[in-house]
Amino acid sequence: MKVCVYTLGCRLNQCESEAIADSFSRNGHEVVDARRGADLYIVNTCTVTAKAEQKARRMIRLFSTEGQAVVVTGCYAQMAQAELEELGENIVVVPLVKKAGLLGLCAHIDETTNAGMDLLDAVRSFAEPETSVFDYAASSFSYHSRAYLKVQDGCDNECGYCRVHIARGPSTSLGRDEVVARALQLEEEGFNEIVLTGVNLTMYDHEGEGLGGMMLALIPRLKDTTRLRLSSMEPDHIDERLIEACSSHKVHPHFHIPLQSASDKVLERSSRKYSASHLEWVIEQLRKVKDDPFIACDVIAGLPAEGEEEFRQTYDFLKDTGFAALHVFPFSPRPDTALYKARDKVSERVRDERAASLRQLSESLHSAYVARQIGRRQEVLLETRRGGLWHGTSGNYLKLAVSGAPAFSSRGQIVSGIITAKDMLSVC
Repeated sequence: MKVCVYTLGCRLNQCESEAIADSFSRNGHEVVDARRGADLYIVNTCTVTAKAEQKARRMIRLFSTEGQAVVVTGCYAQMAQAELEELGENIVVVPLVKKAGLLGLCAHIDETTNAGMDLLDAVRSFAEPETSVFDYAASSFSYHSRAYLKVQDGCDNECGYCRVHIARGPSTSLGRDEVVARALQLEEEGFNEIVLTGVNLTMYDHEGEGLGGMMLALIPRLKDTTRLRLSSMEPDHIDERLIEACSSHKVHPHFHIPLQSASDKVLERSSRKYSASHLEWVIEQLRKVKDDPFIACDVIAGLPAEGEEEFRQTYDFLKDTGFAALHVFPFSPRPDTALYKARDKVSERVRDERAASLRQLSESLHSAYVARQIGRRQEVLLETRRGGLWHGTSGNYLKLAVSGAPAFSSRGQIVSGIITAKDMLSVC
């Protein structure tokens, strides 16, 4: 059977999708990408923006015409089960609260289809067992050369524009000993890079020693050649302990911070729990412990209360701070959030103009960052081989072709070299 696991949204969704795909590949099924026809499609959805939901609906409709059965799960499925079920007769929605049960879907399909049931009926008859949000522990990672390790789920914040906390529930963390055990298992299975991920990663054990405390316990247990990469780090729980952990050579110089705005007025209006001055401290500390790291951020254009002055504060902060890239999102009012019916919304025209301005700034900042890297030594994780060259991602998150890689090189291996051009690393 051909299975396609299609993912929208965050790295946590990627981690969970990998585990689902792994359960099928380990049982002899062929895991394919969306460009190839499949018998079974599993769509892992996102509800962060209206655009993400729109794309999910479009792909679900397409897949329903191509496959025998389409399973839809994720945050959007949690919030709109009935709406998604109406997109096609062969669509089966698995709410987020039962999502980890999908790790048992392959075994159920194999058993029931071998007994004569067709695929769609097998999916419909699937009864999800009791699950934990940390049941996801993929090892083969069908679509990636690096491993994803989910250590946190849920969120205790109630940001005015976001309904992920509604879908995912309160913050919960995987125990420190279990994190270490799973990371060491991934090492044993040959992964040289592990991405720590969660819905709100820096909320990990935030009432205890936090993400930094867990990493300080994990890092000494890892091989000297193993590298850690962090998914998005909400700034409100970035503290000195986490900065200390990031100073390790085992942690890649790549950080992604959802700052959303650098205006204290807008941050307060959006119920964000930090200030522009804290953002300045975070960036300063990360640059103290890493040499010119790749620091990217999320920014939302046109949040309520964002006048010209507030937008200029954000724009100037981003420009002066010199981020390596900006991920720009126009404000998208989400149902069931505090800002959904805000009276101080920015007009769509102004919002879109600001988003375009920020995207232009991002291109300029990224070009400047890449130019600074020429002549520097970096590590690259090898991912694909084409045109006689390996291609991969550097520790500071640049996509590079690799010349001079050893003849015995393989996918998932880390090599070191000098960046000789904006898109080339020479091994030496």
